[in-house]
Amino acid sequence: MGQLLKRLAPRIGAKVMLEPAWGVAGQIRFKSGRTRYFRYTSLDLNPVGASDIAKDKDYANFFMQKLGYATIPGRTFFSDAWCEAIGSTRNIGAAYAYASKLGFPVIVKPNSQSQGRAVALAHTRRDFYRAMRAVFEVDRVALVQQAVRGQDYRVVVLDGRVVSAYERIPLNIVGDGRSTVAQLLARKQRAFVRLGRDTVIKLDDPRMRAKLARQKLTMRSVVPKGTLAYLLDNANLSSGGDAVDVTGSIHPAFKRLAVRLTRDMGLRLCGVDLMVEGGIDRTPGRYWILEINAAPGLDHYVKSGKAQQKIVEDFYLEVLKSLEH
Repeated sequence: MGQLLKRLAPRIGAKVMLEPAWGVAGQIRFKSGRTRYFRYTSLDLNPVGASDIAKDKDYANFFMQKLGYATIPGRTFFSDAWCEAIGSTRNIGAAYAYASKLGFPVIVKPNSQSQGRAVALAHTRRDFYRAMRAVFEVDRVALVQQAVRGQDYRVVVLDGRVVSAYERIPLNIVGDGRSTVAQLLARKQRAFVRLGRDTVIKLDDPRMRAKLARQKLTMRSVVPKGTLAYLLDNANLSSGGDAVDVTGSIHPAFKRLAVRLTRDMGLRLCGVDLMVEGGIDRTPGRYWILEINAAPGLDHYVKSGKAQQKIVEDFYLEVLKSLEH
């Protein structure tokens, strides 16, 4: 993002100074003399308190539910060390009892991580304990949620209007009748490199092997020609997912929903993640808010095609204008 902002800033008479070692932190100086800062995808747009709430999935769900939004039923549970530190009994055993009450499959995810890290769909007790242990390697708080089905979308809102919307499709391959799953994934990885995407497909990811097993496949299986196989349950672009732009077709009611939610959560810039039954281009039927993101990065999206590159450039030009004012 830093290099993109540096390239776009002169269009409005601004200058960007990047920290040279890593290039992820920078200062924006506008012709008015005003300065703003950014680090990775975090910009001087959203209030600190609202941003921190958005980063904590459980807190964000609490407030969204109280405000009347359609959230996913779920509860947080803690690592053994954190249970001991805070005097809680909401450990992995209590989490399994809760998951059994919800009914399998359930979603298990870190409460404060992003980009789909350690998110898993657990179908069995074994799946569940493995997923929880994976979460506790990166976070001391795990969120256990009811699994919902539909199409996964991200809607990006900036200062009261939708500036981008796209469907997120999980990492997948299409068989050619000759190549193994591993070979098809290697081909997909090469395609990512050609596009400039820094996504790394981790062939040893246990979530991927479990997903294949449920489709009666392994890394050595040859997928029949034309057959689509999914490798992960989460659709994050950083995990290898694909993006299909729907900015021009999103239904006005979903636009109003995303704008209202962003405002109600005290944010100016927000990525609203939705699971929708039936598609986002029609009158809302059944849908759920998966989570919100106060620093929605579009790094992977921008590298998925020329049209997406234009959308992202226009988006960050609007961000620069908003930062100045």
